[in-house]
Amino acid sequence: MRLILGSASPRRAELLKQIGVVPDAVRPADIDETPQVGEYPRPYCQRLAREKAKAVQAAPDEIVLSADTIVAIGRRILGKPTDEAEARDYLRRLSGRRHRVVTAVALRVGDKIAEKETVTILRMKQLTEADIDAYIATGEWQGKAGAYGIQGYAARFIPWINGSYTGVVGLPLTETAQLLESAGYPLEAA
Repeated sequence: MRLILGSASPRRAELLKQIGVVPDAVRPADIDETPQVGEYPRPYCQRLAREKAKAVQAAPDEIVLSADTIVAIGRRILGKPTDEAEARDYLRRLSGRRHRVVTAVALRVGDKIAEKETVTILRMKQLTEADIDAYIATGEWQGKAGAYGIQGYAARFIPWINGSYTGVVGLPLTETAQLLESAGYPLEAA
C-alpha cells in the first residue's frame, strides 16, 4: 500500500514524520480554493480537503492523504494572504481576539473518502504596529492561513490555545493516524 501526500506543504510532511510516516510520493492537488457564496468556514475547509483528495491521480493500490487549514473569525475566512497589505490586515483583525483554526483531513482509498477535522480556538495577544512590522519582515506570513504560523516567530503572539496544536500547524496527527489505521496503513514506532 503506497501513501500519496496530496499537499505541497513541507509542514505536513514534517508532521507525518513525527508519527513515523513518510509518503511514497507527493502530488499536490490543483483546485480552485475560492469559497462558495455563503459558505461557512468549517464546511469550506472540509470541502477543500475532500476536493484535493479527489483531484490527486492515484493507482488502485495508493492511498491519498489531503488536508486544508483555514483561520476564521466568526464567519469570515482568512485564507493565505495574497500580499503584504492583506497579511497586515489579517494580523490587525486577529490582534487581541479569539479565533478558530479549522483543519480538515481527507483520506481516499479508491472511490471512498474518509474525513476528520479539528477546530482549535486560539487567542492572539494585542499586537502593536511594531509587532506586525517585525512579523511581516520575517516573511513567515507567506503561504500561511490567517497570515501566521504558530510554529515560528508568531508563537510569541499566542498566549492561549484550546485544541490541536498540530492541527493549527496544518495536520492533526491523532486524527490523521486514526484515518490511516482505519484504511489498513501500517503505523509503527519511528
